[in-house]
Amino acid sequence: MTQDTTSSKLPLSLHLKESSTDEHERLDKRIMALAPFANRERYARFVRMQARLQRVASPLYQDPALQASLPDLASRDRLQAALADCADFHISAAELAEDDAAAAAMTVSDLYTSLGWLYTVEGSNLGAAFLLKHAREHLGLSETFGARHLAGHEDGRGLHWRRFREAMDALDLTDAQRAAAVQGALEAFAFARAGVEELLADEAAA
Repeated sequence: MTQDTTSSKLPLSLHLKESSTDEHERLDKRIMALAPFANRERYARFVRMQARLQRVASPLYQDPALQASLPDLASRDRLQAALADCADFHISAAELAEDDAAAAAMTVSDLYTSLGWLYTVEGSNLGAAFLLKHAREHLGLSETFGARHLAGHEDGRGLHWRRFREAMDALDLTDAQRAAAVQGALEAFAFARAGVEELLADEAAA
């Protein structure tokens, strides 16, 4: 990737964190306010939201150019786990088609925007330990039924995240490329929020 001649910048991961913290906190609060663990029906809608996000992210995990910069990227793809969770809750073909269409409408514009998307999606896995705990305690779910996409890596969530963050921080980017990464992170949070509002908030108001 392009060499950045400025030496005083924050590491990319910290820059992305600082630039998206407000959106992250708003999304987390909104999700929990909508009680996705109140029952399995509501949780199934939460799983659909997660699957939409993973549908957009999956091609990024499989992109050769991104794989060259971020080791072990392909193995981090959680789309199949999310789809298996959908199958556990018997999400209908019509609903899956709706989710496919929502994901297809989201275009990730370039390599550097993709970095922001990946940062957001990978970061969500770090925080998924909290969600998995709720899924276990309130709904009787597990890493093998209904909550596969929330499972941690066998090496531990912290180490898995740190390896990803270190790989991102080793990239040399221009100001414009870093700005594109920030835009990607914000797009990912906005996409997730849109899914929350459509699938959870609309159902709560019904």
